[in-house]
Amino acid sequence: MGRSLLFFVVIGYFWISLAPFPNLSLLSAADPWAGNSNSLNQMIAIALFGVLAIFAVRHPMLRQVAQPRWLLAAIFLWLVLTALLGADPATALRRVVMAGMVFVIASVFLLLPRDEKHFAKLLGLALLFMLGLAYYGVIFMPSRSIHLASDVVEPQLAGNWRGFFGHKNTAAIAMAFTVIGGLFVWQRWSRFAGALLVGLGVFFLWKTSGKTAAVMLPATLVLAWAFERWRGLRYPLVLGGLGLFILVSVGSAVNPGIRGLVSALGIDASFTDRTEIWRMAFSAIMERPLTGHGFMSYWQTDSMVYGAGTLESWAVLAANAHNAYLDAAINAGIPGLVLLVLWIVLRPIADFNRAETTDNDPALSRLFLRIWLYGLLAACLETTFFTSGGPVWFTILVAVFGLHYQGSAYVVASPEPQGEMAHA
Repeated sequence: MGRSLLFFVVIGYFWISLAPFPNLSLLSAADPWAGNSNSLNQMIAIALFGVLAIFAVRHPMLRQVAQPRWLLAAIFLWLVLTALLGADPATALRRVVMAGMVFVIASVFLLLPRDEKHFAKLLGLALLFMLGLAYYGVIFMPSRSIHLASDVVEPQLAGNWRGFFGHKNTAAIAMAFTVIGGLFVWQRWSRFAGALLVGLGVFFLWKTSGKTAAVMLPATLVLAWAFERWRGLRYPLVLGGLGLFILVSVGSAVNPGIRGLVSALGIDASFTDRTEIWRMAFSAIMERPLTGHGFMSYWQTDSMVYGAGTLESWAVLAANAHNAYLDAAINAGIPGLVLLVLWIVLRPIADFNRAETTDNDPALSRLFLRIWLYGLLAACLETTFFTSGGPVWFTILVAVFGLHYQGSAYVVASPEPQGEMAHA
């Protein structure tokens, strides 16, 4: 019972947050998301980290938590170094510490269920509750669940559903994850619950008007199918698909030829005005290509805003680069981006290859695979990596660590009466 409760608390903290249904009409125009990261949030994150750390110490799978540690250690040591060299070392270091705690929480979170069936049940119940909460908001609290023309930021999104999330883009990605989770629930727990999650998740995703997020969902399912079917093409499929997506999207910001090609295909070549931000991001990377500007220490700072000269664009007020890979290079330089790609792009492929050699549930591996692939694609248009909260980064982390568990451990019978998911 305690494990199940902790499972719901963790997923609720990251998905629903402490302040669901924010009133976007009252947010500050200068810093629209000020207050989201407050002391209470940090205290609860520290408490969850402590409880889960104690749980992990007593778990037989302790050695597998937060692996591969040598690579994660290299990433965080580099983040610390670049934070110390940034404009605001104290703030950057605090954010690095919070990011590290989220890593551990996501890794240990997967050890809470007793087995795969228990995980499917807990996941299904959690997603059904959150989906119900999102629809409840749309029906009974539309002013807090649907973007309005009176919103301080992006009033042009009026009419797009966002549920209890702060933005329709986050809601769209969360609904895509819900659909993917529903497919797993269909296979391993309840066909009715799984069908409900898929059907209602797809409809909500459509109502967010997140066109790119919606298109990426079937694309991810097809890519995952090809990934499983053709083992020898896995690295080319992932690297080639990701590279092509980045080239088409970010490339349109710096190359007129690519921009013209994208427009000829009937696609918005500005990617909803992201091209101005991406041009600024490239400039930021060129300013400090080796060490970057420090962890989350560039956007919305005085040096960035007032150093933008006469650039008349909302990019000056952007909260991030709307591309997780560009932001990684801005935060930690090119070396930081390389370390990130090694861990989050290349390592999971090897983990999935190993998972196929074990007797672990292939449906669980497929769940993590689909979430991971979708997360990689979504990162091309949104900054989803290394955030301290929110559903997207937490879910991607769960998928990455889940693939590692599937590839590095196998389920064994537990001698304990209550049952336990132990691994070797």
